Amino acid sequence: MRTLAVHKLGRVEYEDGLALMRRAGERVAAGEPPGEDHLFLLEHPPVLTMGRSATGKNIVASRAWLEARGFEIHETDRGGDVTYHGPGQVVGYPVLDLSARPDVRRYVGDLEEAMIRTCADFGVEAGRHPEHRGCWVGPRKVGAVGVHLSRWITSHGFAFNAAPDLSHFQTIVPCGIADPRLGVTSLAAELDARGRAAPPVADVEESLAGHLARLFERTRRDAGPDLRTVSVVPLLPDGRVLLLRRSSERGGFWQPVTGRIEPGESPAGAARRELSEETGADVPVTPLHYRHAFSVDPALRRGPPDRLAVAEETAFLARLPAAFSCRLSGEHVECGLFSPAEALSLLPYAGLRRAVRLASSGRA
Repeated sequence: MRTLAVHKLGRVEYEDGLALMRRAGERVAAGEPPGEDHLFLLEHPPVLTMGRSATGKNIVASRAWLEARGFEIHETDRGGDVTYHGPGQVVGYPVLDLSARPDVRRYVGDLEEAMIRTCADFGVEAGRHPEHRGCWVGPRKVGAVGVHLSRWITSHGFAFNAAPDLSHFQTIVPCGIADPRLGVTSLAAELDARGRAAPPVADVEESLAGHLARLFERTRRDAGPDLRTVSVVPLLPDGRVLLLRRSSERGGFWQPVTGRIEPGESPAGAARRELSEETGADVPVTPLHYRHAFSVDPALRRGPPDRLAVAEETAFLARLPAAFSCRLSGEHVECGLFSPAEALSLLPYAGLRRAVRLASSGRA
């Protein structure tokens, strides 16, 4: 029996989610480690994703309106039309080797069945629709499915509405279904209509993970993050961002301060230590209330190259004095001061860009 490594990741930027699935798929296809598949349960910031059959006409909100409210739009290689992802929704990305059971209809049916059983766990009767995929409570869709397979390795998966802001679905024609008799709902909304409180999202994730492991006929293994890291965005009083350029052996790209949390160290303690070590600054750090997960680029990480590595990163802000002079460590070859827009154009990773946006917004 194959193993299903279950990763409960919390917030993941959509761009990072695509990289996570790609790297996990490479490891599964290579059998590294042997017999192990993955299930990623996570939450995305507000994003509209367009499947292979999507057209722009099913996004009904203007691009300017969406951009002003922080929505991203991504084209994907999954099946289906346009879908919304956002806070309060459990997104599931199973990355499985189905070569021993090459049945796409059964696989999609398993995703639907797991959502149906999860609804039942919390007292809501759900089922299938005769014409449309997904999980339905009467004429209201509570879970969507959109998958991709390459040489029987799966990616993408499902989105289960635990407790999202349902008004965000008004920005699209969900899944391209324009029938006015059909709508979108959530587990929280259905329970509220029955006079019951919604469960914590963590409980919903646990229910989904248990059902999926059984339906996939896998032995479950809970997988925590392989490492915990911090990022620190150093800001000058005039709003400029201090960035550091890594040495070529470490990737050669620009970044704010980043580093690992050492055993026994708090995230804030690690952030202040890394800031001092990498720039010479000894100033307080302020939480940005942003924690996210991502897969580590195999070319940049330590440890065995044949295993998937997932990091959980907590972001901070550091306010530097106007006359600050940077003192580089051996990890970096150059530092520079940039406007927020310039910094965003230089940063290669979605999580670092979001940290800069949060730090520059003045809300920290």
